[in-house]
Amino acid sequence: MEIDKIKLEYLKREDYKELRVAMRASYEGMPEEIWEEKQILSLLEKFPEGQVVIKVDGKLAGVALAIIVDYELFDSNHTYDIITGNYTFSTHNPEGDIMYGIDVFIRPEFRGLRIGRRLYDYRKELCEKLNLRGIAFGGRIPNYHKYANELNPKQYIEKVKLKEINDPVLNFQISNDFHPSKIMKGYLPKDNESGKFAVLMEWDNIYYEKPQTKAATKKKIVRLGLVQWQMRIYNDLDGLMQQAEFFVDALSGYRSDFALFPEFFMAPLMASNNHLSEPNAIRELANHSESLVAKFSELSISYNINIITGSMPEIVDGKLYNVGYLCRRDGTIARYEKIHVTPDEAKVWGMQGGSKIQAFDTDCGKIGILICYDSEFPELSRILADEGMDILFVPFLTDTQNGYSRVRNCARARAIENECYVAIAGSVGNLPKVHNMDIQFAQSMVFTPCDFAFPANGIKAEATPNTEMILIADVDIDLLRELHQFGAVRNLKDRRKDLFELKKLNHE
Repeated sequence: MEIDKIKLEYLKREDYKELRVAMRASYEGMPEEIWEEKQILSLLEKFPEGQVVIKVDGKLAGVALAIIVDYELFDSNHTYDIITGNYTFSTHNPEGDIMYGIDVFIRPEFRGLRIGRRLYDYRKELCEKLNLRGIAFGGRIPNYHKYANELNPKQYIEKVKLKEINDPVLNFQISNDFHPSKIMKGYLPKDNESGKFAVLMEWDNIYYEKPQTKAATKKKIVRLGLVQWQMRIYNDLDGLMQQAEFFVDALSGYRSDFALFPEFFMAPLMASNNHLSEPNAIRELANHSESLVAKFSELSISYNINIITGSMPEIVDGKLYNVGYLCRRDGTIARYEKIHVTPDEAKVWGMQGGSKIQAFDTDCGKIGILICYDSEFPELSRILADEGMDILFVPFLTDTQNGYSRVRNCARARAIENECYVAIAGSVGNLPKVHNMDIQFAQSMVFTPCDFAFPANGIKAEATPNTEMILIADVDIDLLRELHQFGAVRNLKDRRKDLFELKKLNHE
């Protein structure tokens, strides 16, 4: 077929005569199911944007009709009569949350031109534009009557999904990212080809935002600020915090949403306790932690930036832990713990591993924080991903390139397998007057998944190795939503949960 022009248009009143002809040709098995003109005019009055046609060289080739409904008002086993208000479309509600497909049909002579895909793509774009939760409709299974004596509808659908049976309608809907969620009996009583059954097909709008009832916004483009901290001797906590505020000020000036500090960046304060044993020196350092958190919380508010404090030693019930704090710019504070201490931390300092694993809510979405060695245990970040984490922050401290490479390579893997962004920040320089903290090696980085919407090598930004500096990078949260559903591979979605599971044990 030679084609000069294919055009998508809103359905108009003057199209009705041709629409009627097209519908008769498309529904040969249901010749009495023809829309009356008054019904089409009602749809055009209630929801003109939802009624579209495809014209091929000026001839009507395909039609898509839809309404918007408040989905909670309908039972999941509804019928076509119920969802359409007995064909009056009184169920249409502009304030509803679901676009409900009333009809899609293609004239037989135009099938094979992917016209149906164009109509479905338009519906998806309109759904996103109107900020609706998704699209639903009762899908016919017109070949089911050929197998009704040997298969029930559920078995039939499974065989269609496994490509053992060809059902042109159901195959097409699945290929357009709709998923079957329920079998509905008696949906279209006159649809004998489908055995009077229909399959409730749904498509989820990954960009949907639940309407806010309070004055708040959730950012989609998030600016990350990483501090590659230079280890140097400070006389006291005030001197150290003066340098920390300098970086917070700089990152805030660039309108960063987060400031990430490295693990144990406050270690220079141990210089004054170098005459003590290493276990005692680290415990003396812990005396500064409460004041440091309070100062960071003040900075997060005054500079309007969320601060991840890296980590610090903390004594709880006589036991030494490696912990950090998320100081949100609204004044709230959350605590995180290093779960796996390194052999050196346990041997030299007598440090204990924590037990609290959780993702944190922020005004930029959910984040996770893993301290250094914890990034090398994929179970932790997978738990955080299951809790909705979009960005994983890893404050680290490594003395050699070997240690740094372990953190870097594992963090890079975490970004791919959990379909999230990962930011790592470490310290550089030397502390010759502090035992067990002599040298540091770092290159702070921001990693992404590896797919078409992201850098091919999965690296969004990287600092100069072993140089004091800040690193700033923007990350797009909507790209993650798209990746989860439409990525070349979908690591989270394709997990074989029928073979294995990962769960958090209750240690409350």
